[in-house]
Amino acid sequence: MASLNKAILMGNLVADPELKQTPSGVSVCSFRIGVQRRFKDANGQYASDFINIVAWRQQAEFVSKYFRKGSSVVVVGSIQTRDYTDQQGNKRYATEVVADEVSFGASKNDSSNAAPAFAGAGDFGNASAFGQGAPVSAPAAQPAAPKFEEIDGDEDLPF
Repeated sequence: MASLNKAILMGNLVADPELKQTPSGVSVCSFRIGVQRRFKDANGQYASDFINIVAWRQQAEFVSKYFRKGSSVVVVGSIQTRDYTDQQGNKRYATEVVADEVSFGASKNDSSNAAPAFAGAGDFGNASAFGQGAPVSAPAAQPAAPKFEEIDGDEDLPF
């Protein structure tokens, strides 16, 4: 049976990302994002989940260079669980998303104050370009939505 492990998240960093190097010199960046749930709780508030993310190599360097606490981010990756023994000898479990793609999320500011556009930013159809850091021009303005005529009765429907 085939399996699938793909996570797509959009949220805000809750702290500055932390960039480290492995003993062999590979960059690894860990950060945590808050993702607001789609539904309100009993008090009428939106709850948030706080999710640990790990990015490696060029993605790690990209995140540490361009993102800070509060930055909006889109992460595409896979969920990974691991276990370890802490200093007191207790077995612990960690669940995190290993980022394959990282991109800028929506800006809180208007377009004149927005962060620079990067290849793949907000373009899920071009996933290979995510996080590459190559500046691109801003997308052209989208045409207005087409206007549709309301049909009163079923007899006028073309199907």
